[in-house]
This record gives sequence, C-alpha cells and structure tokens, in this order.
Amino acid sequence: MTDVKGKWAMVTGANRGIGYRIAKFMASKGCNLILHSRSLEHTAAVLAEVKAMGVEAYDIAAELSDLSQVQKMIEEIDAHGKPVDILFNDAAVQIAYRTDYWKTPAEDYEKSFVINTIAPMMLCYHFIPKMIERGFGRVINTTSGIRNEPEQAGYSASKAALDKVTSDLAGKLDGTDVCINLTDPGWCRTDLGGPNAPNAPDSVIPGIVVGAFIDDKKSGRNLSAQAFTGLSLEDAVKKAADFPQLFR
Repeated sequence: MTDVKGKWAMVTGANRGIGYRIAKFMASKGCNLILHSRSLEHTAAVLAEVKAMGVEAYDIAAELSDLSQVQKMIEEIDAHGKPVDILFNDAAVQIAYRTDYWKTPAEDYEKSFVINTIAPMMLCYHFIPKMIERGFGRVINTTSGIRNEPEQAGYSASKAALDKVTSDLAGKLDGTDVCINLTDPGWCRTDLGGPNAPNAPDSVIPGIVVGAFIDDKKSGRNLSAQAFTGLSLEDAVKKAADFPQLFR
C-alpha cells in the first residue's frame, strides 16, 4: 500500500461534501494538501482543520467555469514549488434538473463540460507529465453512476466524457507508478446530491480515496466508493485489485 505521508495532494472542491472528506482523510494519513474552492473564504475552515492535524497545507481559489482562472491556478501552484503527487479531481456541478428534458438548452452542456470535463483534464495534462518525470503519481477523477436520466443530460454526458478521457490516458500509463483511476461516490446527501439521496457523505470513506493508495501499477479502474464502505483502508486496497480495468 502506498505511503502518502509527506506527499502533496491537490483536492478540487475541498471545502464541502466529498472533497472535504477526502481532504480530512488524506491529512489523517500525513499527506500535505492543496485545497481548492471558488473562494478562499470557503476553504478557510478546512485549511485550519487539516493544519491542526499536523500537515502542511495551503488553499487556492479558481472558478472552474472560467478556464483562464484554471490556468492561473495552475501557475500559482507551480509557483509554490510543491509537487502535486496526488490529484483528486472532485469538484463538479449539476446545472439543472430538466423535467421537460426535450427543452434542455445548449448551455447545460457547455457549462457542464467546462467544469466537469475540461477543467479537470487541464489539471491532468499539466500535472501528469511532471508525475511521470518524478516516477510517481496518482490521479483520481470523480465520476458518476447516473444512468437513464435525460433530465440531467449535461451532467451525465460530461461525466461520461471524463470517463472516456480517463480510460484513454489509463491505457498509456498502465504498468507505471503513475496511476489514473475513476471513483464513483454513489448518490450521497451532499449539496450536489440533495437531501433525498440514500447514502450519507461519510459512506464514501475509504472508497473515495483508495485510488491514491493502490500500488499495483494498474490504471483505468472505476472504483465505486460504496463497495468499500465499512472496510479498513488496507482491506479496501486489497479489494480494489478485483476491479476491472475499463480499457481492457
């Protein structure tokens, strides 16, 4: 199992919901953190919490719908001089629930793809080559198991696109110690999932982070977080080995 103590992980959407739980868990394992949200005000509390756990951390702000802000964020991270060893692309947006889905506007797709697909891939394309140079890296892209809901077409299509580009990159990285995988938190009671979701947010641990700890040099899995609920991290890593690689 990979030891993340002293490594640096970036978590997008770290201020609440799934991203918050990722940040707290990684800090508990001694991992240093780069905490992203749309505003530094949003990450102030979690920044204080993880620092109190004894790790190094800083926060950074960018609106992911504005790709110029994403590029500026990347440049600011580089300027800090700390490597991004682990990348959690967790932040996402569900634009709208269109009951009359025949009238879904093009803007639903445009906004969803920029935030849910293009922005995370900008981070992948920038940081993965540096991981390759150092000989180590983990990327965990958060996906969705949503199916058969044209009411959420922009969201589901953008996640399907993220799945595809992740799988394509996985085929290139497989067998190296730079691993890229997907993780599906399941339908959880978060701001995005809403109050009627069946799963508590805490149920994503440890499945939502297991991709950071796998050490078998295999990429391209979709690690459904709910399949790991209640397991120790060690047992979760062992179970992850049974998940198939999507590009095979």
